[in-house]
Amino acid sequence: MSELLTSKEYAALAANIDFPCTPFIDGKYQRGNGDKLLSVNPATGDTLCEIDSCNSDDVDLAVAKARESFDQGIWAKQHPSDRKEVLIKLCKLITRNRRELAVMESLDSGKPIRDCELIDVPETIQTIKWHAEAVDKMYDQAGPAGQDALSLIVREPVGVVAAVLPWNFPLLMLAWKIAPALASGNSVIVKPAEQTSLTALRIAELATEAGIPRGVLQVLPGLGEVVGEPLGRHPGVDMVSFTGSTDTGRRFLTYAAQSNLKKVVLECGGKNPAIVLEDAEHLDLVAEHIVTGAFWNMGENCSAISRLIVHEAIKPALLERVTARVRDWKTGDPLNPANHLGALIDTEHQKKVAGFLSNSGKATLIEGGAANGVFIAPTIFDDVDPKSALATEEIFGPVLSVLTVSSVEQAIELANDTDYGLTASVFTANAKQALRTARAIKAGTVSINCYGEGDSATPFGGYKQSGFGGRDNGVHAHEQYTELKTIWVDLSDPATGDTVA
Repeated sequence: MSELLTSKEYAALAANIDFPCTPFIDGKYQRGNGDKLLSVNPATGDTLCEIDSCNSDDVDLAVAKARESFDQGIWAKQHPSDRKEVLIKLCKLITRNRRELAVMESLDSGKPIRDCELIDVPETIQTIKWHAEAVDKMYDQAGPAGQDALSLIVREPVGVVAAVLPWNFPLLMLAWKIAPALASGNSVIVKPAEQTSLTALRIAELATEAGIPRGVLQVLPGLGEVVGEPLGRHPGVDMVSFTGSTDTGRRFLTYAAQSNLKKVVLECGGKNPAIVLEDAEHLDLVAEHIVTGAFWNMGENCSAISRLIVHEAIKPALLERVTARVRDWKTGDPLNPANHLGALIDTEHQKKVAGFLSNSGKATLIEGGAANGVFIAPTIFDDVDPKSALATEEIFGPVLSVLTVSSVEQAIELANDTDYGLTASVFTANAKQALRTARAIKAGTVSINCYGEGDSATPFGGYKQSGFGGRDNGVHAHEQYTELKTIWVDLSDPATGDTVA
């Protein structure tokens, strides 16, 4: 784990970064054919650089180069151990350049540098390393075919994969996509969010240095309608893996239906509950998990705890601890390691989040509520109407809604009363009740007595409108980037039809 520097040291690093400002196509940086795209520091409004964005012509070129690299087998047909070694070398290069990447990520997204240094960059490295190490340890299967045949069930890379990224975790979501896709032998085209293109471009350069062949990893910055949609509709793209809003996810399903029926994997929104039952223990620790889950990354997190569903008997004691804990979470300059919250991604998103603060209905504001430009302090509303926007809509900001219940049955009903089903948490001292509640909640990940998303080995994705088609992380991620093939071998004697002894 890196030791945090001082604000002045981070500012000095920031002043000397050479930002990548052109698309990465066919193994090198080159000019794009789209309009200029400004990379803006959300915290200051300053322009970091002008990026040459891409258009449909660049998409056509990148897809052609990706298809060429895949069909030639320069990566796909390498031995899995060889692909592993290249990805391990990429991890070493990221480690060597971790400070530059952390500062670049903070500047580009408004994320607090402490998170970039202590969470995002280390987990990016761990994710790539995990999938690299897994790729030469995954076995195909032999099916039960009797004595006169042999059935082999093998997995082959899908082909050309488009990875469409969100702006809230640019580096980490990049790793979640490219690590299993590359490890499985695919050629990958990355479309980063238009607000946060810098670290994806830098990683592509490092990947080429590590030995990723030309055309195997390309990065196309640009707007969704100019780059994302053409990728979604392109007949040369075999699969799209998307993380972002549910509405945009729906569009990719439409693009696939109207083009080549490419595979689509979606990880979309969430309205995630944390249930705290009356027998929950260690309330100081519970409060710490609630605050982390609700306000980490400014609440710009699809798995953020946005609904605290708490039993009436324990609510006063818990809220006292939650509000005390949240006051330690300072908001301000992202390059100041003392701050836990940085800037929201842009003014447009700030207006959306601030709208929830000013239209809270009869809910009671018990903490925060202050907005200063793109900075919004951690905010907690009590007495929230379960049918209100605070309780039903994904806010994607540092806002926690408190709902009160009198039974576990009522808590489960409220937890499931949503269009989403990404994550949930349950806090209780009763192990059987914890497991029964976890089973009853319709969500892809349920943590017990903690807030968590699992790790590199556990699948991440959601039920209902939170996900579609697959999971990130774990061996399940490898599976979704491959096609399943049956090879049937007839072992009978061709002359007699008898089984060969």
